[in-house]
Amino acid sequence: MIRVALVDDHPVVRAGMRALVEGQDDLSVVGEASDAHSAEQLVAAVRPDVVLMDLNLGAGPGGAEVTGRLRALPEPPHVLVLTTYDTEADIMSAIDAGASGYLLKDAPPEDLFRAIRGTARGETVLAPAVAARLVRRSGPLLTEREVEILGLLATGQSNRELARRLFVSEATVKSHLSHIYTKLEVETRAAAVARAIEQRIIRPPS
Repeated sequence: MIRVALVDDHPVVRAGMRALVEGQDDLSVVGEASDAHSAEQLVAAVRPDVVLMDLNLGAGPGGAEVTGRLRALPEPPHVLVLTTYDTEADIMSAIDAGASGYLLKDAPPEDLFRAIRGTARGETVLAPAVAARLVRRSGPLLTEREVEILGLLATGQSNRELARRLFVSEATVKSHLSHIYTKLEVETRAAAVARAIEQRIIRPPS
């Protein structure tokens, strides 16, 4: 029996996932959590084989950070991200944190069950759209800092504000922007943000 823990801040979503997962003879939901603190407590208490992790957990730490914390435990569970977000930044932050899989919430139930079983076996399980996005990274790659700057640009911050936020000089910010423009083949801040959103490198500002 594969023991599954659910981490999602929406009770209705957790109820739906529980109903789906427990309809399988070889899968069992052993607990639910809605935020970082309850997720860590749950995993320590029930030691699941697989944690189904949403990326957006409300006002506290996000799913990628929680994944990193769980994977740092002495006997860490496998983590399968189940989310609506498919930007490059979201995908890479989750995988870098130690997630074994990344599935989108519009996946058919059969794909979810296969992903849980594969994750429990230690396999890397990626939604087709996610795998395709990672393959496309073979072009000019943006660094983690460049993706961070693009996200801040999308909120309308000036070079001075970026420098203060990142603890670097304005000259360093300008250098990063120059590299970003070259890699995205654009010439302005607005065009860089638009291209990054179009290519799902960052999310649109909320």
